[in-house]
Amino acid sequence: MGASRGFPQILMIEAVAQLAGIVVAQAEGEGGFMASIDHAEFSGRPDVGAVLTVSARVIKSFGRLFMIEGDVFSGADQLLSVQLTLGVGNL
Repeated sequence: MGASRGFPQILMIEAVAQLAGIVVAQAEGEGGFMASIDHAEFSGRPDVGAVLTVSARVIKSFGRLFMIEGDVFSGADQLLSVQLTLGVGNL
């Protein structure tokens, strides 16, 4: 039962993608989509009520695709390290 408690881990990836999407979409003036999750390492699961710190960095861009690195922390504990690719504009 302990594994089902707390924030679903996949939503931590979504939080990084949403944060990166806001930055990229504002810069490009268009909406976007998550093209791929290139690598994700989960180190834990946050407790209910934990404050999460989400960060996202644009590592490189190629055309309308942006490679993103992101992290999620709960206090000093890193819960997620992820690399993903975002696309900007229509499919």
